[in-house]
Amino acid sequence: MTEQPAPPPAGIDGAAGPGADGGQAVAVDGAPAGASGRFDFAEAMTAANETAYALDIAADRLDWTGNVLQVLGVPSLDAISTEARYRFLIAPEHVGRRLMLGRSGSRGREDGVPYRVQYRLMPRGRSGDVSLRVEDQGRWWADADGYPSRAVGVVRVIDDRYRDEQLLRRRGNQDELTGHLSRRKLIEALSDVVAGSGRENPSAFLMVAINDLSVTNETFGFEAGDEVIAAVGRVLRDELRVGDVIGRYSSNKFGVILRRCGAGAMRMTADRLLTSVRAARINAAACRLSATVSIGGVLVPELAGSANEAIGRSLQALSGAKLKFEGFSAYQPSPQEDSVRLRNIAVTRDVVAALETGRMRLALQPIVSTASWEPVLHECLLRMERADGTMIAAGEFIGIAEQLGLARLVDRRALELAVGILERQPDLRLSLNVSGLTCSDHDWLAALHRLAGGSKLAERLTIEITETAAIRDLDQSAAFVDALKDLGCRVAIDDFGAGNTSFKNLKHLAVDMVKIDGAFVKNLPRDRSDQVFVKAMIELARNLNMETVAEWVGDDATARLLADAGVDYLQGFHFGEPVIVEGATSQ
Repeated sequence: MTEQPAPPPAGIDGAAGPGADGGQAVAVDGAPAGASGRFDFAEAMTAANETAYALDIAADRLDWTGNVLQVLGVPSLDAISTEARYRFLIAPEHVGRRLMLGRSGSRGREDGVPYRVQYRLMPRGRSGDVSLRVEDQGRWWADADGYPSRAVGVVRVIDDRYRDEQLLRRRGNQDELTGHLSRRKLIEALSDVVAGSGRENPSAFLMVAINDLSVTNETFGFEAGDEVIAAVGRVLRDELRVGDVIGRYSSNKFGVILRRCGAGAMRMTADRLLTSVRAARINAAACRLSATVSIGGVLVPELAGSANEAIGRSLQALSGAKLKFEGFSAYQPSPQEDSVRLRNIAVTRDVVAALETGRMRLALQPIVSTASWEPVLHECLLRMERADGTMIAAGEFIGIAEQLGLARLVDRRALELAVGILERQPDLRLSLNVSGLTCSDHDWLAALHRLAGGSKLAERLTIEITETAAIRDLDQSAAFVDALKDLGCRVAIDDFGAGNTSFKNLKHLAVDMVKIDGAFVKNLPRDRSDQVFVKAMIELARNLNMETVAEWVGDDATARLLADAGVDYLQGFHFGEPVIVEGATSQ
């Protein structure tokens, strides 16, 4: 229920690495390859993309294993028979990586000095069109003066691995669909700009959102939606100056950093972006499409001292822009809005802390029968205990929790508490509210089945869903109601009359009970129109075999009117205020 108001008072390139160890099969003339002085080429080659070599630096002689032509694709052994010839096939910018120079730690090391480098090899020559990325790993040994004399190693073609590594790196830095900066890199760039800007050289941040992209996705498919996103991204990029930055913030939103940009220039740029996107024609596979955007902007660091603050305030401005449709709105400080935002942040932190530390509680309010005037059911009303011990009702935090995606966690905890009460008090029957999000939460249903399925507990539990949530997606709501009834629960529609549904829709949900919104009840003795509405709802519910509950009953006169009108149950302060059940706290 909407709780009756109380009575007064959140590269390895160039790096040394382990080399090819000494073996025992093929000797490398005069080269002390480890303690044995031998190197096993066959063992070194573990895959079709590897070949091994022995290098005599003084004689400029390079010997390879028999598979080298197949692995590297060189035209002949003669093309790689010397170090000089082999080095000529290495891309000019990478030649230095192949040089094994320096004396540090070389003299006296019988096991050789390890090396591992990556470079680009051009097996058909530097003028050819074939290029391979290779990893060269091995060991070299020094002469008496400590200079490289001989080496053995393995050359491994790593084109696929290198491409994968570069792809992963790009994916971390760039958005795959648009090629713009990824969200992470956008925020990093914004942080740098905020830190480097000042009042004398301000910058700006724009949040650009594509309007009605969900309509495109639903009508033409997500591929068409992706084409629109990519096309809008190109238009935005083409309209920016050199030095400005664009990144993809989320599915339909781009972040744009305008360096050295004041309030006037920010507005002019936004207007130009709006016009350019509106004029663009997008040749999607499905058909020719168009798009519009809305833009919110904020000056940094004047009105946003950090990247997170800039993003948050640009999103605030974007909300204002969307009210104009395809318009621009610049963030302006608002003490009232800032106060609400700070309060929401504080409430979110309180909710998370209460869930983590076991400070959620249930208060029970009686629901009496008009036949006996005795309680037959109790509604569970959530309470949150703050760290200082004060208690607040759900109405003060549940709306914020729903907006920030915490409602499912709250509903899960409330379910656990309600089932705990039912286990301790076998004669009690309870009614429990759930948020609209929970109507599509299979995990919550699984938790209900685990906690109460297969027992008689579910038969003593009524689940309340609001009228607004019920009509948002009737098919989904019907499936949710059916699942609850299969588990043995009863189902009630809460706050009925507050939304825009009708009994025609409700009959498809097969609910057991309708709770008449308290707004129709609180002034019932004095408001003739409310009396007419309440009588009509009671009569229609009776015709559909649904029981009725009237909320917010505050006095005996109201109770008598409702009873005479045929309502089945009454709830309100006249019959008892919510009382926290001893032990009904989260653990």
